[in-house]
Amino acid sequence: MTHRKHNHAFGTITLTVAACLLLWGFQLPAWGGDDTQVEPLALRKIMEELGRNMQSITGAISQEEWVQVVQLAPKIAAHPEPTLTEKMRILAYLGADATKFRNFDAQTHDAALAMKLAAARNDGKAVIQSFAHVQKSCLGCHQAFRKPFVEHFYGIR
Repeated sequence: MTHRKHNHAFGTITLTVAACLLLWGFQLPAWGGDDTQVEPLALRKIMEELGRNMQSITGAISQEEWVQVVQLAPKIAAHPEPTLTEKMRILAYLGADATKFRNFDAQTHDAALAMKLAAARNDGKAVIQSFAHVQKSCLGCHQAFRKPFVEHFYGIR
């Protein structure tokens, strides 16, 4: 696993949480019985973009469009980050599990970069293997964090 040098260690975390929210989908409940909806985290829009990029990569792989995979994979690896305030809320909630969360995100980052390199070599088999690693890290995070995260931030049980 490569170690990346960045000052946004949390940044890669957003991929996993975002994927959880996007891939599993949910409706936001109203607070306190009135018609006011819960304000979604900015992370939700980030996850939606990641989901679109993952779908595009899937299509590109099926058509063996390696140039498109080369262009899209970095968007998975270096996705946008939530605001600092939102990052702090998420990290505070995660507490001791923040490291586990970051590890899932780091795995996703590394696998997406490996996918880019494989696509640049026109190595379809390696692209598919790297894509599977991205998916496995997403699934691992979903299984570990999705339900508690949605319950905590959106009150959905």
